[in-house]
Amino acid sequence: MPDGQARGAKRLRIGVDVGGTFTDLAMMDEATGRIAFHKVPSTPADPSLAIETGVREILARNDGAAGQVAFVGHGTTVATNMVIERRGARTAMLTTRGFRDVIEIARQTRPHLYDYDVQRPAPLVPRRRRNEIGERIAAEGTVLRPLDEAEVARAAEAMRADDVTSVAVCFLHAWRDPAHERAAKAVLRRLLPDAYLSVSSEVLPEFREFDRFSTTVLNAFVGPRMATYLDRLLARVRGTGIAAEPYTVHSNGGLMSVATAALAPVRTCLSGPAAGVIGAAVVAAQAGFPDVVTFDAGGTSTDVSVVAGGQATSSSSRDVAGYPVKVPSIGIDVIGAGGGSIAFIDAGGALKVGPRSAGADPGPAAYGRGGMEPTLTDANIVLGRLDQAALLRGAMPVDAEAARRAVRTRIAEPLGLTLEQAALGIIRIAVANMGRAIRGVTTERGYAPERFALFAFGGAGPLHATEVASECAIPVVIIPREPGTMCARGILLADIALDFVRSEIAPLDATTWSRAAALFDGMAAEADAWLAGEGVPADRRATLRAVELRYEGQNFEVRVPLGNALPPLAEVLDAFAAEHARTNGYAIPGREVELVNCRLTAIGKVPRGAPEPPPEGGSVEAARIGARRTFFDRRSGWCDTPVYARERLPVGGRVTGPAIIEEMSSTSLVFPGQWATLDAEGNLIIRHESAAAPRAATREHADA
Repeated sequence: MPDGQARGAKRLRIGVDVGGTFTDLAMMDEATGRIAFHKVPSTPADPSLAIETGVREILARNDGAAGQVAFVGHGTTVATNMVIERRGARTAMLTTRGFRDVIEIARQTRPHLYDYDVQRPAPLVPRRRRNEIGERIAAEGTVLRPLDEAEVARAAEAMRADDVTSVAVCFLHAWRDPAHERAAKAVLRRLLPDAYLSVSSEVLPEFREFDRFSTTVLNAFVGPRMATYLDRLLARVRGTGIAAEPYTVHSNGGLMSVATAALAPVRTCLSGPAAGVIGAAVVAAQAGFPDVVTFDAGGTSTDVSVVAGGQATSSSSRDVAGYPVKVPSIGIDVIGAGGGSIAFIDAGGALKVGPRSAGADPGPAAYGRGGMEPTLTDANIVLGRLDQAALLRGAMPVDAEAARRAVRTRIAEPLGLTLEQAALGIIRIAVANMGRAIRGVTTERGYAPERFALFAFGGAGPLHATEVASECAIPVVIIPREPGTMCARGILLADIALDFVRSEIAPLDATTWSRAAALFDGMAAEADAWLAGEGVPADRRATLRAVELRYEGQNFEVRVPLGNALPPLAEVLDAFAAEHARTNGYAIPGREVELVNCRLTAIGKVPRGAPEPPPEGGSVEAARIGARRTFFDRRSGWCDTPVYARERLPVGGRVTGPAIIEEMSSTSLVFPGQWATLDAEGNLIIRHESAAAPRAATREHADA
């Protein structure tokens, strides 16, 4: 239970985000709201080892005891990495006769329309391990051919002989009637007692067989090893003396228990980034900004998403390493742009940045680990935007001359540019790429970016936030405390949640709406039982409903949120027309509307505690810790720029650009003509001197 009793005077909550290079931790004292942050190197061979190390260290550094920990939540990329590296289980498939090639035929669309060298990844189950069974249920639920259990048994024997450890059961139209899949599962469980079973009607009871088959197969592929990892995680957490069982963040930004994650590991494929968006939504809303674009820039990639009205936007389908996965998830777009993105000159003589990255080893040239190629980090060091002596508050020495040499020899001299022009060009190209990603989740989806604030986090997000905001006409930048560990902090702000879905494809009239109400009632009962099993008290349980609708003749749906109860049908139709017009630019009055899917999200509210306010008193001048020469743009040239320690800035104090604000996990830039202030929650708010206060979303900060 996430808020169970903890021994000792304190009640501590720990969030852990496992990344490729670092494992980030955030710990909150529920009574005081004090948040502590910590980083340890990740251990890719066994990610749970870094979690145990980090938990022990953050407790020791902050006078905490294992018996005081009431909650542990973690975000992980273990499932995603297994798919990328194809390190999953030896998987077989059981399917309706004539449909074993569905996962290979896929859709008619190609990854890149005009590039015939780009190929789809090979199916996770080779054709020889796709077993066809005599059975058939029609789309309306009629049994056309009963299940042949003898064929299932023969297939099971063949799987045993082939050393299969995981099986995906994918029958046609099982979303309508799961009886055949359940019977086949019973046979497999009897004959293959140690195999991991992934059944499509349990993983994704939704129409469209390719999406359902692909998702079920991927779930089977990662299932056994994910279960092993979760068992190891559970053992390591218990080994620290913590009694609370760990929770895992899944792709919709909610938490689920280890037991639920083991049954549906495919839901964890966007675990870490989703936690960052959920945390950003909560922190931004508390600061008076319900509408934000989240901008999470790290060492390798940049993740962007939209939060509208305090709610993260969602998607029901994603690709994981080229494999379609249809699970509810936060709507996050990812591009290959980060601090380690390599700058190079292409065959046509043009300067490019990314998506190839120097990673953590060897890393940027300035890290002194053998890297020779210039990166975005090197360009920032050349221009003095990052400390030219050391990063991470002196913990990580850098070689500024190596950065200058890499930019000069690889970019400036070949292109006939000065060193400053080359470094500035690298940054501008990266910023343009980041801005393009933001326009992809705003303008291209019907959102006006000028009505939003930019919520920047990650190690490189605050460093480029003001330029990206200008690129996209976003008027305000918000940078939370310790932005480099925002995903870990987001885990502390997430609720327990799980999504349920039922397909009901029919014209949306009064009769269909009544059937939908019955489907929602059934899912609500399932949700209540699941929340009870997760240990959520009845007074902290809630549900949210949504429908996916389309006009007659369309092959895509539009999601319409319904809240916690079903409104009258007329209101639903009006809401659909408005959402269709917002996302697609038009509505079709008079055209018949079809219901496609009914979705329900079960929510278990988790107590969060109030965040500790920043210390009072002090002055901006007292927060100044030095100065350095910095190149912001061609117009300003090199500027003598004051450097401030963020933790010393007073609430409400005004920092006028040019300025650099440093903290352990990140560096923020305030350009000439901009000003920054620390709000009552400890967020850094950056505006342009001439910018008018944004609309209702930022009223509380109009006089900051």
